[in-house]
Formats: sequence, structure tokens, C-alpha cells
Amino acid sequence: MLRVVVERDDLTAACEMVLAHIMFAEQRMPFLRALPDDVRHRLAERCAEVYRTAGTQERRDRVALMHAMLAPGTPDDLMSAERQKFLEGDPRDVFWRSGGVETAWVELASGRDIPVNVGATLRRYFGRFSKKTELREVVRLLADRHPVLNVGDQWSEHALAELAALPTAWTELVAHAVTATAARPSTAWERKGRALLAEVDTREFAERSLSWLALVGAPRTLPLEKDFDHDPYNNNAARGLVWLVSFLPGHPRTASGLGVVLEKSLRKVPGVGPGFPKLANACATALCRMEGEAALAELARLTARVTYKSTLNLLEAGLEERAKALGLGREEIEELAVPTYGLSETGRRVVHFGDVRAELVVDDGRAVLRWRNAAGKAVKSVPAAVRRDHSEELKELKAAAKDINAMLTALTKRLDRQFLAHREWASAIWRERYLDHPLVGTLARRLLWTLDGTACGYSEGALRDLSGEPVTGEGTVRLWHPVGRPVEEVLAWRDRLEKEGVTQPFKQAHREVYLLTDAERRTGSYSNRFAGHVLRQYPFRSLAAERGWRDAELRMCQPDYYYPPTVRELPEWGLRAEYWVRGEGAPDRAEATDSGAYALLAADQVRFYAIDAPGNLIGTSDGHGFSMHGRGPSGQVAPLPLEEIPAQVFSEILRDVDLFVGVASVGNDPTWQDGGPEGRYQEYWSSYSFGELNETARTRHDLLVRLLPRLAVGDRCHVEGRFLHVKGALHTYKIHLRSGNVLMVPGDRYLCIVPDSVPESSPDTGLPFDGDRMLSLILSKALMLADDTKITDRTVLSQL
Repeated sequence: MLRVVVERDDLTAACEMVLAHIMFAEQRMPFLRALPDDVRHRLAERCAEVYRTAGTQERRDRVALMHAMLAPGTPDDLMSAERQKFLEGDPRDVFWRSGGVETAWVELASGRDIPVNVGATLRRYFGRFSKKTELREVVRLLADRHPVLNVGDQWSEHALAELAALPTAWTELVAHAVTATAARPSTAWERKGRALLAEVDTREFAERSLSWLALVGAPRTLPLEKDFDHDPYNNNAARGLVWLVSFLPGHPRTASGLGVVLEKSLRKVPGVGPGFPKLANACATALCRMEGEAALAELARLTARVTYKSTLNLLEAGLEERAKALGLGREEIEELAVPTYGLSETGRRVVHFGDVRAELVVDDGRAVLRWRNAAGKAVKSVPAAVRRDHSEELKELKAAAKDINAMLTALTKRLDRQFLAHREWASAIWRERYLDHPLVGTLARRLLWTLDGTACGYSEGALRDLSGEPVTGEGTVRLWHPVGRPVEEVLAWRDRLEKEGVTQPFKQAHREVYLLTDAERRTGSYSNRFAGHVLRQYPFRSLAAERGWRDAELRMCQPDYYYPPTVRELPEWGLRAEYWVRGEGAPDRAEATDSGAYALLAADQVRFYAIDAPGNLIGTSDGHGFSMHGRGPSGQVAPLPLEEIPAQVFSEILRDVDLFVGVASVGNDPTWQDGGPEGRYQEYWSSYSFGELNETARTRHDLLVRLLPRLAVGDRCHVEGRFLHVKGALHTYKIHLRSGNVLMVPGDRYLCIVPDSVPESSPDTGLPFDGDRMLSLILSKALMLADDTKITDRTVLSQL
């Protein structure tokens, strides 16, 4: 019909007929392009007339699209401004507006450019929603005429800027990376990737790619459409780059770079979870297939830090495979995998850059660089001659310092877990892997151990007991724990460590001990010591995973649903610990996140079972109380009597739960003094914020009594009951030793101080251990309030 109308030269009717079916652009455009030039010119002019009289935006959009189909060989200035205005709007509107997709397609097919942000939007939607022929054609045209990566992500824009100055072989590699849409590279994909890699400097490719990907997760430069949490097109490219890097020979910087990208990919996005889990899994797979000690060390480090289950499973499988190949156990391969990073003695490495000397020193758990110039004088910054003449060596040294700090964090966590690992060593092996290891020794020498039952610590170049006598022998070594040790011994070790200025990497001598109470003996099979608390779900889940617990399901606001408890499996002891928590409140009234999850949890019992006992489900069908539903063929199984649980296991499990409450309780939030939603938790907040001390807070109490005389503000502070009292010039303040919340005297008026408004405490406070963030916050508040006339924070000042 259209052909007949055109042949009789009825251009008005032809124009209306095309406009009525303009969305079938792939069918109309070839016909319109085949028209004689004079006919197309007149149709284009008719389009311009119709555009000026069009009554609706939809009709104007359709006319602009028809003109685009006619444009080649016609006066293109008739409506080019209108088309550009159409496409340069918000790309999210362009996609959904009538004719938006077709206009972009026609512009590309006509050899004209479209805005890069519009192209990025089209790529995202076509990859997700459509299989239409013309849309696949748009993707092909975008690949030919558009940047190889989408704009909007910091990492992709950084890559595009560098690719513009690099040979085309680099762009071809990135274009291949974009096609990484499967979980693993196929044989054909790998073969092509290796062929493309042969055209570039592979060492440079690995370094550039990992430097780009280190920006993954950084704030976007352009907003995303509401249908997306991230750019799936760029995500495929990122995964493909990791695959390509994994084909290259192993290198220490490549292994550590993959570890950095993996950890950044798993950073939590509120309401979503890990930001880029597929990319993290690709990094894990790459490390597993990479040869060399550096990759093995990175696997060992990451297994101690990663909590996201699917990625952790990949890392652990890779580590187990390495251990099996070497005929070693998992624990042994982790210990042997720790590199020395060039440290020639415990915690020290010396590097000469001409006449300049650099010392890489591990000091109190952190790697620092110290410099001496040609005259032997200590200087604070890197000498100019080193920056100028030894830039590559300097880069390697700084990378080593960064890697050491990351490894020390992982080693500290691994050592802290040894209390429940039931681990012991022959003394010769322990000395090699721990005490005398150039890196691990910086931690091991600040801890207490037992050699054949004799408690000892490292001092003046040797292991010594409490009396200062050397401890020798070839017996069995274990990590010292205060449970079961005489109180006098525990106090004596604390005193000695403090006098020697030893800062332990975590609480050991000052570790809290949780003994069975009379109430727990009466209940028999469960502990209610931490029941009744209100916890924020996301911080609780995050900390539980970090401490080795499994919290399988996010608790959603839905009725008649059952969730497993939070579980810590202890295979070395044949036990399973459970902490019972549920969503706080009825599903239709509870405070919820945007994703429909409970914002708050109610805490209840701690129980112990045999590790192979059927698991439990906790139901909250009416929004109140707990109900247990056993799983497995034998149904419900009674929990084990608490008196049968080994004292060290009981203490460590309850210490974890106390930590969960101490970090995740709403009672710690200084902004909740009004009781939260509808004031429902005001009584709980008050009782937690200023009530009785838990075991951790009692430890703080005892430590502060000894610590205050050594502080600059010690004469203005004293510990009494549940509070650290601080005398300022304007007021006297009481800081609660559990919550860190503050009251002003007289009248016990509440003083709201959020952590961000508190300057960090001075590094010379002399804490004998690392890791108690609340104690550091309490000391920071004390230092600030003791000099309250110097406070500059307006929110705090308005309350004084």
C-alpha cells in the first residue's frame, strides 16, 4: 500500500502512513532509503512541516524518527537539532519515549553518533530485556561506533581515557572482555583471549587492568536507571578482564591486585548486599588457577577475611586443592603460605637506594617506611633522589608495605580464631612458622603461649615465664587462654605486659572470661544471658560472619515463616552453637528496610548441640515469642547440658554473642534516646545505655583504673561504678563503660555525641591490646570532654 501511495506522489498520505507504523523501523527504512533522491527530499520537507504543526510530543518524536530514516542524501539540517535534542535528554526518558530506541538505531545505522550516555542506557536494557532483531542490531552498531565500555562508572571512564592513547590491540582485548557473559571462560574464549594477549605487553596489561578494576564500586559519575543497581555491560567487561589476567604468568603484584579487587567487589551496598559478587568470584577463580607462592599467600589471606559464602567456598576449595597436592592439612598450608615480604629479620627490612637507606619496619602491627638520607639523618618523606632515580623500586617497596598490612590483619583474625581451633604445635615447627617467622613473629612475640603447660611470653630475646626465667624444651605449644588459669597468674601477666609496653594484637591477657552462672545451671540446657536485646540486623549479620558464624537467611517481614538460628560450627569439638534471634515485631508493624527485611532483631537463647544433630527452625508466626521446629528424620533434639560444654568453648561462644550485642544493639546508638520508632524501645535504650555492665565493660573498668594515672587528663578522670567520670571546665561528665553514652552532672542530662564528632584518641593512651573500638571511643570522648572549652562541633556545643 505504501508503495502505491508513493507512486501516485501523494506525499501527505505517504507521510501519515509511515508515521502510523513508524515503530517497524527495520521494515520501513530500507524502502524509504531506496526512494529516488527528489522523492526523499520532498518527504523530508513534508516531515518538517508536519513537525511544526504536531499537537503532541509523541507525534513530534515520530516525525523526527521518520526524518532520520530519510536523512542520507537529503538536506540534513532540517531536523537534526530536534533529533539531537531528543537524544540528549535524560537517557532513561529517551528509552521509554515513543520512538526512542528506533531513533537511536536509525541514527547509528545512518552513520551518525548518539550521546554516549544514551548508548550506555541502550546497552543495559538490550542486554537485559530484549531479543528483538532490530535491538540486537543496535548492539552491533554500538559496538562499531560507540566506546568499548559504557560511561558512568569511574573504572570504565579511567580505562577509556587510557585506551585512547594505547594501540588498538588494547581496545580489541577489552572488547573481548565484554563478551564474558558466562560463569567461566570457555575453551574458545580462552583461546581467542590468549591470542589477543600476545599482541600487548602482558605485564603492563595486568597492571593497567587491575588499576582500573581497583575503582570498582566507587561512586558513579552518571545515575543509573531505576531498574539497575549496577551496569551489567561493564560488569561483564570487568569479569572478562579478570579472566584475561588469570591467563598470564603469576606475579606478586597480580595476586595482590586481584585480592584488592575481590575485597572491593564484596563491599556491602545497603539493601542489596555485596556489590559485585560475580566479579569477586571471578577473582577467586583467577587466584585458584594462578601458580606461585604469591597466589597461595593471597588465597590464605582472603580465606581469613572474606565472609561472603559463595566466594569463600571458592577460596577454600582452592586452598584445599593446594594442600592436597602438597600432602598437607588445611591449617599447615595456611601457615606455610605466609610470605616474608623480604623481611630479613623479625619485622624489619633494609633497602638501599644509592646513598639513601629505607627501613620497612613492622611497628605495633603496622608496616611503616622510615628513611635516612645520604648523611644518615632520619627524614620524614621520601628523598627526591629516590623518587627520581628509583621510582620502580620505590613502587615495589610501597606495595610490599601495603601487602604486609593486609596480611597482618588476616593473620590477627586467624590467630584470634585459634582459641576455638584446638590447635597445637611441636615446638620446633611452631618456632619456624610463628615465633621466628619474619612477619608472623611480629604478632606471635606479643602473645602468650604454653610450652608443655608452662605459660610464657617473649621478652629480651627469649621465651620467659612469669618469673623471667627462660622457657626451653621441645614439647607441645598452645595459645594461652585465661580460662582455667589461676586469677593471680592472669593478673600477673596483665601487669607484666603493661609494664613492658606490649600491645597485644587482640585481647588475650585481658580477655573476658564467661563462666557458667547459677541461672544457667538452673535452666540447664540454654543461656538467657543475652536474651531480650534489640539488635540491628545488618551489623549483626556482618559481624557474625566475620567471627565465623553462619546466619543463613536475611529475616524478611513476612508472617508464618521460619528461619534457622545463627550458628557457629565447631568441628574440632564436635559441637554446634546456636544463637536464637528473630525479626523484632509483627511483620505488618515492624521497622523494615527498603527491601522488606527486618531492620531490627530480637535476641533470645544460646544453645549447644552435637554438630551432627538436626538443625532448628525458629518461627514467629504471630510476631511474638519463639517456637522451635526440628528438622531431619529424628525431628527435635534436646540441646546439650551447659555443664557438659568445655569451659573454653562456652566462654568463647558467649564472648562472641556479647560482642554481637555490644556492636549491634540499638542501645549503643546515641541518637536513639527517644526510643526509636514510636518510642517503643525507650525503656530498653535507657537500661542498656546506663544499666549494669557486661563482662567486656567490667574488663574496661579494671583496665581504666590502672590506665588513667598514665594519661595526660588522668587527674581530671576517675572510674566509679558503671561510669568513667570526666571533669571539664564547663561540666562534669559520666561516660558509661558499656555503651559509651554520656550524661552531664548535675541532673544526669543526656549528651548526644555521635562518633563522627569525636576526634580520635591520642596514640599514646597505652592500651595493652588492639581491637576494642568502644574502649577507644570512650577514651576519645574523655579526652575531648576534659577540654570542653576547646570543643568546636556545633551539635555538641549546643547541648553544653
